[in-house]
Amino acid sequence: MTDHLRIVLAQLNPVVGDIERNVAMLRDARAEAVLRGGDLLVASELSITGYPPEDLVLRKAFIDKVEEAVLVLAADTADGGPGFLIGAPWRDEEKLHNSALLLDEGKITARRYKHELPNYGVFDEARIFDAGPLAGPVSFRGVRLGVMLCEDMWVGDVSETLAESGAQILIVLNGSPYERDKEDVRLNLAVARVTETGLPLVYVNQVGGQDELVFDGGSFILDGDQTLRLQAACWRVAIHVSDWSFSSDGRWCCADAERVPDITGLEAIYWAMIVGLRDYVDKNGFPGVIVGMSGGIDSALSAAIAVDALGPDRVRCVRMPSRYSSDHSLEDAKACADLLGTVCDTIPIEEAHQAFESMLAGPFSGQDSNEAEENIQARVRGVILMALSNKWGHMVLTTGNKSEMSVGYATLYGDMCGGFSVLKDVYKTAVYQLATWRNQSRVDGFKGPSGLVIPLNIITKAPSAELRPDQTDQDSLPPYDQLDDILEGLVENELGVQEICARGHDVDVVRQIRRLLYIAEYKRRQGPPGVKVTLRAFGRDRRYPITNGFLSAE
Repeated sequence: MTDHLRIVLAQLNPVVGDIERNVAMLRDARAEAVLRGGDLLVASELSITGYPPEDLVLRKAFIDKVEEAVLVLAADTADGGPGFLIGAPWRDEEKLHNSALLLDEGKITARRYKHELPNYGVFDEARIFDAGPLAGPVSFRGVRLGVMLCEDMWVGDVSETLAESGAQILIVLNGSPYERDKEDVRLNLAVARVTETGLPLVYVNQVGGQDELVFDGGSFILDGDQTLRLQAACWRVAIHVSDWSFSSDGRWCCADAERVPDITGLEAIYWAMIVGLRDYVDKNGFPGVIVGMSGGIDSALSAAIAVDALGPDRVRCVRMPSRYSSDHSLEDAKACADLLGTVCDTIPIEEAHQAFESMLAGPFSGQDSNEAEENIQARVRGVILMALSNKWGHMVLTTGNKSEMSVGYATLYGDMCGGFSVLKDVYKTAVYQLATWRNQSRVDGFKGPSGLVIPLNIITKAPSAELRPDQTDQDSLPPYDQLDDILEGLVENELGVQEICARGHDVDVVRQIRRLLYIAEYKRRQGPPGVKVTLRAFGRDRRYPITNGFLSAE
């Protein structure tokens, strides 16, 4: 057995389904590992296919292509250079597994199959994969590696089996999506596995956006005494080298390596939205995005995120004033676009608004004005934005937030038009916090300007849809700090009415918000995808029936 090992952590950004690109990416990473004297390159879970591949793995042609690609990579290792430890879906007789494959000496030298298949929240692996058995370590050049796949680390029996059967280093391949405060959960679980087994642990995570999910990277290494030896960068592709030696007491130890400061709090949420939007736009081939600029905080923050993700030349802002649009909103929208350095077109909607009123005058006669007239304006704007999208090829970026989507404060086929909703899982109070944070912060990697990017008037003025005279959001909703606290209870924690009232809320208000939450499910089902930030994002995490006759007991 060797007494020295250099393990290279490849924190990469695969594209789901683009096997050729992903193979090229892994080959480039191995070339870097060669230059840096690596013995073993470790990539993330399902790195051949990207994570999560969902029902692509049910297609025989897809799995055939995966197997061909793995054999090509295996052949590369015949040169005597670094081995590969990669993730791929793999057939074993009649079963399909989420697998870790060890490639060395020109062949597949070992396979390990994921034992714990997550079947909650955004995960439904139990539907498409077969669980593997509890297995022992794999041997790589005389070193016994205890290989786990993501969820295998979240329980103790997998690592316990590996330790009892002689593993010397635990290695975890991960496709762990970001959600608020999850980084502490991962680290605590890793510490628990190290404490239980006494073994060092290598944790390699994916980075990048895939539809609604976004992966933050943050790969790390814990030594056998729980010391953090390596911390990879968050939110970016990175190659990190770790040096290991076999100590006199018979243990493998990792030398101190690079430790990049962690990214948490508002900055982490902002990065999640940047990376999620950037990869959704780029991986789907859009030249840029269009943002309808109302002069409100949601569209302003959405535009700022878009500029930071894509650059000002790929973002086009559009003002669409109606008879109810205030001068200050038009000025604020233009000022924000100017600060961000984007083009800002102006297309008044009054002619179309009047035309629809005229067309509907007969059917509407004798009835009081209500949201029907208001929603015409929103839908005219949606038509304009989608027409521009068709003409230019840019994707429309929807600007609604989680508070509004929770209670249905949005217009189907109007302001809900678009291909992606960057604020979909961000509550309104967090929108204000993020806007203030961005005005005070510009981090390396942002493509937008430094300094003020959202005019202060947008942050301080009362929010309004401006669909009728003197309208404000609080005409029909409680103040957002109260609303969001109620929604946190209802959505994130599934609390009952009385439990939420115990936090200081009026029972009638809580019941009203709960009712709005339930009846708006049909709208949310028709909304665009957006970045998952919280524990329970609408769509993937929180799935309620549209037809729903149950209002729970208090």
